[in-house]
Formats: sequence, C-alpha cells, structure tokens
Amino acid sequence: MATQEKVSEHNLGKIISHAKEYGFVFPSSEVYDGLAAVYDYGPYGVELKNNLKTLWWKSMTQLQDNVVGIDASIFMHPLTWKASGHVDSFNDPMVDNRDSKKRYRADQLLEAKAEEYAKAGQEEKGHALLVEMGRLLDAGDLNGVREQIISEGIVCPVSGTANWTEVRQFNLMFSTRVGSVAEDADTIYLRPETAQGIFVNFLNVQKTARMKIPFGIAQVGKAFRNEIVARQFIFRMREFEQMEMQYFVRPGEEMKWYEFWKETRLKWHQAVGLPAQKLKYHVHEKLAHYANAAVDIEFEFPFGFKEIEGIHSRTDFDLSQHQKLSKKKMQYFDNEINQNYVPYVVETSVGADRLFLAVLCNAYTEEVVGEGENQKERTYLKLHPAIAPVKAAIFPLVRKDGLPEKGMQIFNQLKQDFRVVYEERDAIGRRYTRQDLIGTPFCIAVDYQTLEDNTVTIRHRDSMEQERVSIEELRDKIAREVSFSRIYEQL
Repeated sequence: MATQEKVSEHNLGKIISHAKEYGFVFPSSEVYDGLAAVYDYGPYGVELKNNLKTLWWKSMTQLQDNVVGIDASIFMHPLTWKASGHVDSFNDPMVDNRDSKKRYRADQLLEAKAEEYAKAGQEEKGHALLVEMGRLLDAGDLNGVREQIISEGIVCPVSGTANWTEVRQFNLMFSTRVGSVAEDADTIYLRPETAQGIFVNFLNVQKTARMKIPFGIAQVGKAFRNEIVARQFIFRMREFEQMEMQYFVRPGEEMKWYEFWKETRLKWHQAVGLPAQKLKYHVHEKLAHYANAAVDIEFEFPFGFKEIEGIHSRTDFDLSQHQKLSKKKMQYFDNEINQNYVPYVVETSVGADRLFLAVLCNAYTEEVVGEGENQKERTYLKLHPAIAPVKAAIFPLVRKDGLPEKGMQIFNQLKQDFRVVYEERDAIGRRYTRQDLIGTPFCIAVDYQTLEDNTVTIRHRDSMEQERVSIEELRDKIAREVSFSRIYEQL
C-alpha cells in the first residue's frame, strides 16, 4: 500500500476540535457555557499529560545525579511575593482598541510587528523596535510605548483601526483571603510561579538531602495568572502547570551551566518527538529584573513560533531577596573553596500545558493512503509510544466462539504493566480508526487462529503493517517500544 503524507499546516481550530471530540481537552464548566481560558483534561488528555510530566520528572531526578524534587504548597506567606518582586512589578502592559473593545498586550503587538520586519528581510529594523520597546518599558514610559504602536501603524485585527487607549500596567496575581472572619483575614496570593517554593526551601533541601553545589531542585505544580489576553487554546491559561528545576551553582559559574542546560533541554524536546526544524532558540533582548541571561525554546505551533520552555540565569536575586526580607541566612558553605556565599541559580521552566499542545499539534497527522480508486484520507496521532495515552488495544474479531474470553485473558495479562483497552463493538476497521485517533501505537486482533496456535495479529499505527506473534511475546514486545528508556537513549 502506498502512503503519501499530505503537506499542509493544521490550523488550531482543527486541533481544538480533535482534542474535544476524542477526549483530550474539554472547555471547563462547559454545561454553563465554559469559563474563559480554563480547560479540563479528558480521559486521554490526562494520560498524555501525566506521561509527559513523568518523563520530565524522571529525566531530571533519575537521570541527573544531583537533582532532587519537592512539592511545595500553592499558598505561601505574602512576603514571599514581595521579596520576589511580584507584588510590585508582576505586570503586563495592556492597551484597548476603542472601536472593537478588544484588549491586547502592548508588548506583543510590537513583537508581532518586529516579526513582520524579520520575515520581510528587515531584521535590523525589527531588532531596533524591540530594543526601544525594552528601554521604554524599563523606564516605565507607557505613553512612549503607545506612541510606538501608533507610529508603526499597528491596527486592531478586529476593527482595523488604530484608535488605541492609553497603555496601562495590570498586575497578574490572583489574591484571596485567609482567616475565619473576613474582617480579620489576611490577603494572600495564588502562586504565579512554582519557583519561589523551591527558593524558600533551598536550605531545607540542601541539608536533608545532603546536596553539594552544584545541585538542582525540581518541582511540578499548578500556578495561576490573571491573564487579561488569554487565547490560543491551552497555550495561555489562567490556571496552568509548570515543570521547573532550579540549579544552584557557584557565583561566576552560572554561564557555564546556563549553556549546559540550554543544550540539554533542547535535546530533550527532540527526544520526545518534536522535530529539530520546528524548534529554535529565542534569546531575550529585554531581561527580567532577576536575570543576567535568558533564552526561550520555541516550537512552531500552527500560530507561529512560541515559547514552550525558558532557561534563565537568575543570578543570586531570589535567595538574596528572601535573605533580606526574612532575615534568615540563605548562604551555603562550600568546603572545596572554604567559602560562604549565596548561590547563583540557573532555571529551566517548562509549561506542561504548552508542551502538551506542542506534542498534540506535532502528532496530528493527515495522510492519503492507497492508490488510484482505493485512495482515502487517514487521520491519526503520531505520538511516541512511550507517551501515548493508551499503549495497546485488544480486539476480538467477533463477539462469539470464545474470542471475547481469549481477548479478556490477554487484556488482564497486559493491564498489570501497561495502559491498555479492550473493545469488541463495531467492525474491526472502525476500532482501528478510533485507536489511531487517540494515538494508540498497537492494536492486537484475536481471531480463530489464536484459539489454535496462541498467536495474535499486531497492527502498527504508523505503518498500518501487521505481524503475527505469539501471546507469550506480547509483553516483552510492547515493553521495548513503550519504555521511557527508548527516549532516554537519545538524551
């Protein structure tokens, strides 16, 4: 059978429809018409996301000899966010179009204009635009940012006009109250990032896990940001999940480790299955107040190259700020150089939801299979077997003559080791198609020959090729293909 892959970009609408129809992602509270920028993961979405999180966790804490994990609370003392700078400076510059009533981030409008210049071969002009924007934002000159938008001829994509309001700063943290009586309650915040839970536990972890510099602390957890402009499906949400690792190093050695993690993390994304040509680095022109170097790993989504992971050299800002405000020492005594110091930090921060979306977009495949009059379109998710939500599906050919019983016997044998499903309804071709659409790498057909010689037919998702194997071989054969070690081999 000849197979020809269609050469086309899949728009985001197609991905969203597929995600909902086949149980990956649902709008939250959909029976009440949903809640903007909040989503729920369905039966197959939660499996895929958990697989990605587990893979990241093991890559950090199991493959790295000097990285350990924690799980810090979402609620933290309010002074944590004062020390980190979030109370005073965790803002986005917002601007409204008076005609469309739509709100935009001013910096993103200018960044999009810079991308237009780059595509037109005017990289220097785009670079100069971003440098000037960074200077204006650093100086707090929001009127200057507005003038930039107007002078560049940037218009609202909805109204087509440049009737912009003033640019205003908007703090992104959600606040709530803690206490039994409202009048006496204290204001606390839902954490906007997971990193601070690591920093305030730096010495606890270092002492109890007997860690020596350099070492890292990893964490997977929820974070919350009151995004005013939240769009592009699960790319930008108000409730999201981060996978972060803070790597503590000697002052002066941070750039060596920054380059190490920059390269290591890019390789990891490629090992998961994201193609090298769809990944690139984006070096920050405008650095955050805590950083002396920063780079994003960007993936080419249907809506362009966007960040999925950030690698930042955070200097000693966080630990020094917590030391200053808490009056508790955050120093480490380095026996090798006989010196006390506040460590510098290199951060790797992956958005679990963004990674999920990147993997889903990359896996969504449409092909034309067959030849001549037998050609037809085929859609499936080309997921790496190690992260696929379901590893194998067991299908009895018919619902009689002992085939369902034999199929259930195989299902019960395999479910101890793998996420597998058993299905006996509909024609077997339709069952194959359903599993293709959720990315199941192997379908196991139980037929009359199975009753004679204890063999089954395995159908491979990507090639649709079939092979006959004995039931005794199934566990080992599937295990080889779906093991995380297949990914680790490439790291």
